[in-house]
Amino acid sequence: MSEQKRSFAILLLLLFTCVLSLFTYLFWGIPLPTQLTSEARNPVSTQILDRNGKLIYEIYEGKRRTPVKLSDLPPYVYQATIAVEDKDFYKHHGLSLSGMARALFKTTIKQNLQGGSTITQQLVKTTLLTPERTIRRKIREVLLTLLIEVIYPKDRILEAYFNNVPYGGTAWGIQAASLTYFDKNAKDLTLAQASVLAGLTAAPTRFSPFGSNPQLAKERQRLVLRRMVEEKYITEGQANDAEKEELRYAKPESIKAAHFALFVKNQLVDKYGEKKVEYGGLRVTTTLDLDLQQHAEKVVREEVGKLKSARVGNGAALVTNPKTGEIYTMVGSKDYFAEDEDGKVNVTLRPRQPGSSIKPLNYALALETGKITASTAFADIPTCFNVAGQTSYCPVNYDGQFHGAVQTRFSLGNSYNIPAVRTLALNNVEEFVNFAQKMGVASLNDPSRYGLSLTLGGGEVKMAEMATAFGVFANSGIKQDPVSILKVEDWKGNLLFEAKVKDGDRVLSSGTSYIISHILLDNNARSAAFGPSSYLNVAGHPEVSVKTGTTNDRRDNWTIGYNPELVTAVWVGNNDNTPMSSVASGVTGASPIWNRIIKKGLDMVENGDLSGTGQERIKHSHVWMSMPSDVTGTNVCATTGTLPPNALPDDPGCSIRFEFFLESFPPNPTQPLNRDVNVYNDSGMLADSNAPQDQVHIENRQVWEDPLGTSVCLDCPSQTWSAVVNTTSIPRPTQAPFGGQ
Repeated sequence: MSEQKRSFAILLLLLFTCVLSLFTYLFWGIPLPTQLTSEARNPVSTQILDRNGKLIYEIYEGKRRTPVKLSDLPPYVYQATIAVEDKDFYKHHGLSLSGMARALFKTTIKQNLQGGSTITQQLVKTTLLTPERTIRRKIREVLLTLLIEVIYPKDRILEAYFNNVPYGGTAWGIQAASLTYFDKNAKDLTLAQASVLAGLTAAPTRFSPFGSNPQLAKERQRLVLRRMVEEKYITEGQANDAEKEELRYAKPESIKAAHFALFVKNQLVDKYGEKKVEYGGLRVTTTLDLDLQQHAEKVVREEVGKLKSARVGNGAALVTNPKTGEIYTMVGSKDYFAEDEDGKVNVTLRPRQPGSSIKPLNYALALETGKITASTAFADIPTCFNVAGQTSYCPVNYDGQFHGAVQTRFSLGNSYNIPAVRTLALNNVEEFVNFAQKMGVASLNDPSRYGLSLTLGGGEVKMAEMATAFGVFANSGIKQDPVSILKVEDWKGNLLFEAKVKDGDRVLSSGTSYIISHILLDNNARSAAFGPSSYLNVAGHPEVSVKTGTTNDRRDNWTIGYNPELVTAVWVGNNDNTPMSSVASGVTGASPIWNRIIKKGLDMVENGDLSGTGQERIKHSHVWMSMPSDVTGTNVCATTGTLPPNALPDDPGCSIRFEFFLESFPPNPTQPLNRDVNVYNDSGMLADSNAPQDQVHIENRQVWEDPLGTSVCLDCPSQTWSAVVNTTSIPRPTQAPFGGQ
C-alpha cells in the first residue's frame, strides 16, 4: 500500500474513532423515549381518602404526583398552558428553531440557558434528562424531543406534560398542584385558578402565591389571561371576570386526621411493603368520616383548653360503628403537632388505666353466668377482702360514702365501687380476664398480675379495645374487630382489596347486652351520683347508654357511650401521667367532649350523613335495640331485689319497682327478712358475733344477706356496719384506682 493510501486510511480511522467517540459521548446511556410513560421512572403518590373520597393524606417520596387524563380536564386548563408556554404546540414537530438558536447562543457565551423550549422539550427535560445545563444535554434533548413527537400523538404528550411538570415544592403535575394550591381536583378548577397554575411552570418559586411576593403571581395570571385572549381561547369578558375572581388558597396542610392516616399507612406498609406505598400510587378508601373527624378534633381542642386550670393537658376520642367495626373518627391527641404534650402519640392505641369504665364487663360476666341479676343487691358497706398471706384490700367509694343494700342496676348506674368489687369476687379474676379478652380487651392477658381492683381500673387497656368491648353491648352481643380500610385500588382504578362486612363473633347473649345497655341509659339509676341533668344525657338522643371512669390518682378520665349505631370513647389526662386536679371527674372532664361528639355523630346518622359510602346512605331515626326473646320483666322488691311476697304489688312489706331479667335467671324468691339478732344497747346497730354479751340485747330486725354472705340490717337506726370477706379466688389484690365516676 502506498504511503498516501496508508495516510488516508489512518485519517479515516481517526475520523471514525472521533465520530464514534463523539457519538458515544453524546448518546451513551440516553434514556429511551418510551420511558416517558414508565411507572418505574414516574412514581405515583399514594392517596388516603375518607369514606366519601375526601383526601386525608398523600404519601410520596420527594414528589407528590397523581396522574390525570387530559380528557377529564376543562379545556381552559390546558389552553392556558399552551397560550403562555407554547402557542404553536399543535403546529410544530417538537422544536422551535428561533428559540433553540437563542438558547444555543446564550449557552455559547455562558449566559443562562433559558427560553425557546416547547412543551415537548420541557417534558423531556423534566422526565428523561438530568438537570445540568450543557450543550451535550441540549443535543440529547433535541433528539429525544424529535423521537417523542414521532412516537406519541400530541394529546398524549400534553397529558404526560400535565402529569409530570413541577408546580413548586413537592407538587408535580396539575392534580397535585390543584390540591396544593386550591384543595380541589384539577377537573374542578375555575378559569381563574387554571390561569394561576399555568403561570407557575416557568418559575414555580418566583410566581408562587405562597412565595415572598404573591403580587408576582397575580401579574403572571394577567399575562396568561391576555395570551389566552390573543389566541382566542377566551373572550375579553371572560378574562376580566377571571382576573377579578377572589382566589381562596388552601392552607398549607400536609396531613389531616394525622393519627388515623398514619395508623392506616402502617397497615398498608405491612400488607404491600414500603416501596409500593411510597411509589405505587395506591388509592385507599378508609372508614373515616372527615367531617365528623374535624368536628371531634375541634371539640377535643376546645374542651381540653377549658380544663387547663384543672391540670388537664391532653385528650383523645374514638368513634366506631358497632355493627361493622368501622372507625369513623380517631383523635389521638388534642394536637398532633404539639411537642409539649407528645402530640404525635396516639392515645387511642396506647395502654391507659380505664377506671370504672371497665365495670360493665364485670357485671356482664356475672349476669351472663347467672351469678347475679339486675336486681341482685350487694352490701355497700365498709369491707375488707382477705387473702391468706397478703395485705387486706379495703376499697372505698368515689363519694366516700356507703349506701347499704344496693341493687345491680343502681350500683352500676352510680358506679359504686364496693358492690363492683364484690361482684368480681363472685366472678373470679381469672374468669373475668378471659371474658374481657373475648370481648376484645386483649391487653388484659395475665390474671396473675391483677387483683380485685381490676374492676376499678387496676389494669391497663387501650381505647380501641374498650370501643370494641362496648360495641359488643351495642351490637346485641356480637363482636366486630376494628376496620379502617374499605378498599384499595391502584391509580388506574384496578381493585386490589375490598373489605367485606363480617358476621362477627357472638361473645355475649343478646339478653345480657340488652340489660347492661338499659342500665347504662337509665338516668334514674345514676342520678344519685351524677344528678338528673349531667353531660351523660345527650339532647335529642335518649337512646344512649354511657359509662364514665376516673382513676383514684386522677391520671385518667374516661367516658364511653353508645347506641346501636355509634360507639364513642373519650379520654382526658396527661401523656406523662401527671395527675389532674380534684375537679376533674368522669362527668366534668371527658363527658363534655363525649357529649358534643356523640351528639354530632348521632345527628349525622339521623340525617343520613353517616352510613355507607358516597350516595349509599340510609336515614336512621332514634334507635335502641329491641328487647330480645331471652329477656323478660317483672316487679321486684325495691330494697332486696327479690320477688315481692306472694308477688302482690301492693304488699305493705315491700315497695316495688320493675326490672328486666334473663329468662334463664329470674329474680330470687322472697327471703324471710325478720329474725332475732344481737344489737348494741347504746346504738341499736347490728352487733357482730364477738360483741360482749353485757353490751348487746336481742331484737327482731329485718336482716338481709348478699351473695357473699354479708348480713345487712335494713331497719337498724345506724348504717355504720362493716364486713370482712375471706376469699381464695383472688390471685393478688392490688391497692389501685378508685374507679370512681
